[in-house]
Amino acid sequence: MARVCDICGKGKMIGNNVSHANNRSKKIFFPNVQTVRVVTNGGTKRMRVCTRCLRSGLVKKAS
Repeated sequence: MARVCDICGKGKMIGNNVSHANNRSKKIFFPNVQTVRVVTNGGTKRMRVCTRCLRSGLVKKAS
């Protein structure tokens, strides 16, 4: 399953875990992607949407 938002295209980001001793190891940050039923032109459709898009009102959820 691709952890990418279908609306904004937000995907994984890469950074570092930094320990107290300043040792660094690679870390992957994934967006909070939820599967929701969305109202589209032709009816309803399941999409993977990040919570930022849900919260900002870019998506109209089907009830």
